[in-house]
Amino acid sequence: MDVTHFTDYHRRVVENCSRVIVGKDEVISQVLTCFLCGGHVLLEDVPGTGKTMLLRAFAKTIGGAFKRIQFTPDLLPSDLTGINFYNQKTGEFEFRPGPLFSNVVLADEINRATPRTQSSLLEAMEERQISVDGVTSRLQDPFIVMATQNPIESYGTFPLPEAQVDRFFMRLSLGYMQRDEELRVISRPPTAELLDGLTQVVTAEETARLQKDAREIAVSPDVAGYLMDIVQKTRSESRFVTGVSTRGAIAFYRACQVWAALHGRDYVIPEDVQRMAGPVLCHRIVSGGAAREGDKQAFLQQLIESIPVPLEPLPR
Repeated sequence: MDVTHFTDYHRRVVENCSRVIVGKDEVISQVLTCFLCGGHVLLEDVPGTGKTMLLRAFAKTIGGAFKRIQFTPDLLPSDLTGINFYNQKTGEFEFRPGPLFSNVVLADEINRATPRTQSSLLEAMEERQISVDGVTSRLQDPFIVMATQNPIESYGTFPLPEAQVDRFFMRLSLGYMQRDEELRVISRPPTAELLDGLTQVVTAEETARLQKDAREIAVSPDVAGYLMDIVQKTRSESRFVTGVSTRGAIAFYRACQVWAALHGRDYVIPEDVQRMAGPVLCHRIVSGGAAREGDKQAFLQQLIESIPVPLEPLPR
């Protein structure tokens, strides 16, 4: 299988987003992997690290209809899904679509909305459809929700339950820049100006083709077994209250396929499994006590290191 169309697509997306977001090519690649898998991204980090700018840059790069929703405590489900309103001119009710009827939805500070509003968003993410007054409407393809939340500020927030966090394909974090990268950023033109200059560099047809072709990336029985060893180990590990669900195992498998293709291979290697484990699995694991997120990541890494890596020759 020729994967040059994957690598070319990958290069264009990363180069375009990097004009705004400096030094975060790895995170951009992970967001792209999630997008090609048809999943949704939860970007969690401290304020001011560029979460919203990254997602806005990615949305402009892939094109399609884009909507940004600022989540607040008074936001209602109908503010997302749309409403039926009475048109006095026609004497009939008409449906006014909400912002979820877009290709790319940026849910900014999702943990500031009430659980009821959060649930309406997560239902659309899972079912790819919206029901208003008994009428069901399909959402557009492609469809991706990219949500941000601030993990350190709890006042006036409604944290997502673990079962709802599991609906996100990946949970990512940007982190701080390196010193030289940050010097470049603070001395350049405002980020908003750079963002306005971004253009679409890939088409919806290309995206649909890659989403289909990604399922053909080979996963040998040994590598698939290695992947399942990691998943099952999370379920038996005493430091974890709940391990990875079957939904998480499917997401893990598909993420490895896309990650391999984006990096020029038509087969998955153990390094792909190890690279995707953190972003795809960590937020699906419930640890006991008051373990911090960093502790869970460290536990997961130790777990992976304890599992033998397959050494058999891989298909080429």
